[in-house]
Amino acid sequence: MHKYIAKRVLLMLLLLLGMSFIVFASLYIAPGDPAAMVAGASATPEDIERVRETLGLNRPFLVQYLIYLRNLVTLNLGTSYTTHQPILTEIAVRLPNTLNLACASMILAILIGIPAGIITALKKDKFTDSLLSTSAMAGISIPNFWLGVMLIYIFAVKLKVLPSGGMTHFFWTPTGFKQVILPALALSTQTIASFTRIGRSAMLDVLQSDYIRTAKSKGLQKGVIIFTHALRNALIPLITQFGISFGNLLGGAIITEQVFVINGIGTYLIQGINYRNYPVVQSAVIIIAAMFIFINLIVDLMYCVIDPRISYE
Repeated sequence: MHKYIAKRVLLMLLLLLGMSFIVFASLYIAPGDPAAMVAGASATPEDIERVRETLGLNRPFLVQYLIYLRNLVTLNLGTSYTTHQPILTEIAVRLPNTLNLACASMILAILIGIPAGIITALKKDKFTDSLLSTSAMAGISIPNFWLGVMLIYIFAVKLKVLPSGGMTHFFWTPTGFKQVILPALALSTQTIASFTRIGRSAMLDVLQSDYIRTAKSKGLQKGVIIFTHALRNALIPLITQFGISFGNLLGGAIITEQVFVINGIGTYLIQGINYRNYPVVQSAVIIIAAMFIFINLIVDLMYCVIDPRISYE
């Protein structure tokens, strides 16, 4: 297990290295001059050149990348071109809001999606199965930004029972719970649908297994068969989907934060793109990629806990 973890950590570092190079190269060849953006609209060519030299933008590509990589290793993410504040400090303020939204969305997806998948498997080819399966297809098809706008219109504008945006508290507090309901619902709808479909397929496969028929023949209660024997074996594909979905939630939060005016990493990233704030864009992408890779490492390790037959030795 220790060797496997060491290999995965090494692979994670290599993936982050490749990601950093791709992001840095993409921004390097992107149109627009960040030096002109920093210097301002009234800056002379001499002012722009002076800013370019100060920021090191006049150096060769590989030199700029190696300097960026050296700073990244020491957790020096640089300084924002627009606010002139350390990027690490600004991310530390915004990252909790993004994680708060993503975690609340994932909890909502698990609490709704997995039970819905179990129900559809148990009610195969019945009305409940058709209703939940059709709802899952609709959930996958609905864009989260459109759903977010509709939820704001219904619950914030018309009914006035929930806030239309903003996030100042964590979701387990009374205020934070009210703030996160609408954005979490908008963000998690597609994940709920994915859990429902995959849960249904996994449970149907397990329920047709020989050991389930044996358990039924022994007279075990239906609840014991479903939750003790069937669900544990059906969790493997659901855990895999968990890792994929969490990354999708982090990516989808970029749009959702814009709709609900949440000061998170997604909003920070969009602002960096709009203002050609390259250090901000690079840092935000690396942070999101690192969280996605780390979550998938945790998911791989959870396989051994759920199914002892799985070993990485």
